[in-house]
Amino acid sequence: MPNILKKWVESDKHDIKRLSKLADKVDNYADEYRKLSDEDLKAKTPEFKKRYQDGETLDDLLPEAFAVAREGATRVLGLTPFHVQVMGGIVLHEGSISEMKTGEGKTLTATMPVYLNALAGKGVHVITVNEYLSKRDAEQMGELYNWLGLTVGVNLTEMSAEEKREAYNDDITYSTNSEIGFDYLRDNMVVYKEDMVQRPLNFAIVDEVDSILIDEARTPLIISGQAKGSQELYIQADRFAKTLKDKDDFKIDLESKTVALKDQGIEKAEKYFNLKNLYDTDNTALTHHLDEALRANYIMLKDKDYVVSNGEVLIVDSFTGRIMEGRRFSDGLHQAIEAKEGVDIQEESKTMANITYQNLFRMYHKLAGMTGTAKTEADEFREIYNMDVISIPTNKPVARVDEPDLLYPTLQSKFDAVISKIKELHSKGQPMLIGTVAVETSEYLDNRLTQEGIPHNVLNAKNHAKEADIISNAGQKNAVTIATNMAGRGTDIKLGPGVVELGGLAVIGTERHESRRIDNQLRGRSGRQGDPGLSQFYLSLEDDLMRRFGSDRIKSFLENMKVDGESAVIKSRLITKQVESAQKRVEGNNYDSRKQVLQYDDVMRQQRNVIYGERYQIIEENKSLKWVLMPMIQRTVNRIVNLHTQGDKKDWDLDTILDFAISALVSPDRISLDDLENKSADEIKDTLMNLAKQVYKEKQDQLYDPNQMLEFEKVVILRVVDSHWTDHIDEMDQLRQSVGLRGYGQLNPLVEYQREGYQMFEEMISDINYDTTRLFMKAEIRQNIER
Repeated sequence: MPNILKKWVESDKHDIKRLSKLADKVDNYADEYRKLSDEDLKAKTPEFKKRYQDGETLDDLLPEAFAVAREGATRVLGLTPFHVQVMGGIVLHEGSISEMKTGEGKTLTATMPVYLNALAGKGVHVITVNEYLSKRDAEQMGELYNWLGLTVGVNLTEMSAEEKREAYNDDITYSTNSEIGFDYLRDNMVVYKEDMVQRPLNFAIVDEVDSILIDEARTPLIISGQAKGSQELYIQADRFAKTLKDKDDFKIDLESKTVALKDQGIEKAEKYFNLKNLYDTDNTALTHHLDEALRANYIMLKDKDYVVSNGEVLIVDSFTGRIMEGRRFSDGLHQAIEAKEGVDIQEESKTMANITYQNLFRMYHKLAGMTGTAKTEADEFREIYNMDVISIPTNKPVARVDEPDLLYPTLQSKFDAVISKIKELHSKGQPMLIGTVAVETSEYLDNRLTQEGIPHNVLNAKNHAKEADIISNAGQKNAVTIATNMAGRGTDIKLGPGVVELGGLAVIGTERHESRRIDNQLRGRSGRQGDPGLSQFYLSLEDDLMRRFGSDRIKSFLENMKVDGESAVIKSRLITKQVESAQKRVEGNNYDSRKQVLQYDDVMRQQRNVIYGERYQIIEENKSLKWVLMPMIQRTVNRIVNLHTQGDKKDWDLDTILDFAISALVSPDRISLDDLENKSADEIKDTLMNLAKQVYKEKQDQLYDPNQMLEFEKVVILRVVDSHWTDHIDEMDQLRQSVGLRGYGQLNPLVEYQREGYQMFEEMISDINYDTTRLFMKAEIRQNIER
């Protein structure tokens, strides 16, 4: 292990040396460009574009283009990127992740690679975690890009397709990850090419890359339509779940967050629902509803996993503490929580299009990212996205003091200590940022501080409208800010007058998050640009993380240290190490679950690429689609004939072939059994195909306008493909849920999913061929047909 660490540190050293040399080349142009007039500096943009068109690469242009962007930033924004920021910018241009500490100016760092890559004219996407940051950065940095002669657009949820298209056609587009994903899915559902909004995905710089590509990667993007679900079953399952008693009737596994009925619970269910065997195949729908009701009642916690607002269940993002607007738990869990909370149960929906963030972002020609914390996930970034993480040195040395964790026996004693620390620091005016993992903790602290008469601000999932404003003032004298761990991410906390002398911003963590990165993010809010600062985490044996992963080891450690009593406290680096090893286990589990989501979606990715690729060809085609239709008809004919001409000729089923021809190819008066008898299988196929060609020719003659014929062909193919594809996605969803059980039969669920998924896809293609054949050959043609 030490060797791996040594290699890791040394490879970073090697990268830093190389990047520093490249940044020196950028510095070499500084004096020359400083002397240029504004007009001459602006003229560099068309010059670079022409040189790129004439064959120079972006790598060739890098030193000069970076220097132009830097000089432009000095003149327009009044900010000059430091040497380390130029290094960070090079990392981004190379398609890697630039790890830069909070307050090191990531937004400004990105301007140089964004400018350079925009010169190619293929579009650059800057992706942020929320629309507030998209608008803010596009506005602030847009001044520089516009000044340098580039166009900037912002892609927002509420925009029309026309406005979105305009934003995507700009040189630089600011957007959130989810909006890029939904636009991609919607683009592959349109029936006219002109309705598409995106260009091919070229280059993206992802801000807070760990939040977007790691934390959000467990949740696929889904576009749904309505499907009929049984609301009554949710209510019945919920009523039953509420009658159960813990320990006797069911078992909760905290580590995997699952709950299962014990024998006594199963007996109760059979009695309650009047069944002989709860796990009979006829009862699959009921058992699924029961599973979700148990999860809703005994694992999903109100004000931690979700909140209820205006009669609606809203998901709380466990990483950011924010409400995830418009998102719903999948698999019926959301409806089960609605039943639990007694609010209206919304209808279940049917998946019409879906994609994971991993597969969405891997479609970019080049992908880069920046964050203050990525090293802990370096393996995942390399394995999933083929991106290296490079730590960029800080401009000034970090002066923050990170104290070892304090461990208390109970939650009560821990919070008493936190309050006492807040009072101590507040008495001298030192600003504090108090990080909480859950909404309920922030509300508890809010009440305690109100009782103590300490003025403070609270940022949590219930109140984040003004969070950027509140967080930016968190460094002022006497400021006390309580925030769910990631609130206000992307906003700088600058220290107010006189705060440096008081020791800078004090960060107090009231619990360790299950991911080390999130703790590091919280710590990193203090000590920006060489400012002084302090960070301290307060833990208790009753914390979630301790209960799930660490408490037995730590309890024995406490016993060995002979610590007892309510207010006992341990301050030790050993505790910190124990906690970090618990966090590594959780991170490992989370990585496994993300990897699993991706492995399953990789099966869908191949299928999606086939369908979306074919759809695009059809939408784009401006001549006849005969080259698509005839092979579809041929494949259908071949399949039907092969199926019914097996074995001896006397066993052939010519009647069924005739039925097929009449129902899917031609009118009954154009074919009879005589046309098929005494022929080989190949001759039968030729007979049917000749008839099909005649019908095609007649339709062509009927629609003398080739554009009308093309439109008719497109209508038929797209209607059939879209109908089957949405059904197929839904079936693949159900397959995924059902293969999980096969693990009990010593089968690998993923392999089963791949195997059956492939068979289902093949069947879907056959069905598409058949239905397209039937619809095209049998449909009545009319003028002015439209998709």
